[in-house]
Amino acid sequence: MKFAKITLAGFAAGLALTAQVAVAGERWDMPLAYAASNYHSENAAQFAQDVTEATGGELEIVAHPGGSLFKGGEIFRAVRTGQAPIGERLISALGNEDPMFEIDALPFLATSFADARRLFDASRGAIDEILAVKGLKMLYAVPWPPQGLYANIPINSAADMNGLKFRAYNAATSRLAELMGAIPTKIEAAELTQAFSTGTAESMISSGSTGYDRKIWEHVEYWYDTQAWLPKNMVIVNLEAWDGLDDATRNIITEAAATAEARGWAKAEELANWYKDKLMENGMTVEPPSDQLAGDFRSIGEQMMNEWLERAGAKGQGVIDSYNAN
Repeated sequence: MKFAKITLAGFAAGLALTAQVAVAGERWDMPLAYAASNYHSENAAQFAQDVTEATGGELEIVAHPGGSLFKGGEIFRAVRTGQAPIGERLISALGNEDPMFEIDALPFLATSFADARRLFDASRGAIDEILAVKGLKMLYAVPWPPQGLYANIPINSAADMNGLKFRAYNAATSRLAELMGAIPTKIEAAELTQAFSTGTAESMISSGSTGYDRKIWEHVEYWYDTQAWLPKNMVIVNLEAWDGLDDATRNIITEAAATAEARGWAKAEELANWYKDKLMENGMTVEPPSDQLAGDFRSIGEQMMNEWLERAGAKGQGVIDSYNAN
C-alpha cells in the first residue's frame, strides 16, 4: 500500500507538470544577425510578438538580435538542423548553397525598390523550391536600402580600389572586390566595428542602414550612393517544426508574416534617404559615384551577370527572363 501511494503521488505530480507545460505553450527562439535597433530586427521582433499574442501564448516566439544566439553565418545551418526552429538570414550570403540565392546581389540588375520587388516576385518560386529541398520554408523577406560604396579614401574609379581591404559578406561581394583589385575579407555585420577600427577592413559596399547602425563615420569618411543592388533578409522556419503546428497556428504565422513583409518593405523605403542624411550629419562625405566609377561598376555588373548565368543555368535564365518581361 505504501508503494501504491508513492506511485499515485508521482503520477499526480506528472499530470500537474504536463498541465503546466500545456498552459505555457511552445517556445521558438529566433536568432537574428543584426542589432536590436536595426529595422530588420525591430520588424522581426514585432512579428514574433504578433504571433505570440495571436496564439494566446500557445506559440511564443522570442527574438535574439545582434548574433547573441547564433552568429549571422551560423543561422541558416542552425534552422536547417533544428537547433533553432526559426531565424533570419541575408539571402545573398547563401550563394554557396545555391546560385539562385545570389540573384538580388547582382550589381545593377535591380536598383530601385520597385525593381527589387519585381525581382523578388520573379525569383520567389525558385527560391522556395530550393529551401523545401533543404527542409526549410520562407515566411517573409524584406530588402535593405540600395547599396553604396564606403571607403576611407576618395574613390573616383574602380582602379582607386586597388589594394584596399574590402569587407565581403557573400560570394558576390567577394567577386566584386576581386574585379576591382581590392582584397576581400569575409566579415559579418556584428564584427564590422572591430574590423574597421583595427584596419582589417577599409572599404565595403553596404546600405546606409549598416553604416548608421555601426557608426561607420568613426572609421570611414566617404560613402558613394551607387545604388548597386537591394539585397534582402528572409525569415525561414524549419519544415519539421512547421509541420508540427496545427492549421490554425500556421495560418496565424502566415498572416503575421505577410504583415511583417509589407511593413518591412515600407520601412526600408522610408529610411533609405534618412540614413544618408544621418551619415552626412555625422561628417561623412556622401556623393553619387563619378561617371567613371558608375561606368566601371556597370561593366563589372555585366561580367558578374554572365558568370552567374553560367552557374545558375536554365533556371537562372528563366528567372531573369521573367523579371525582364514584367
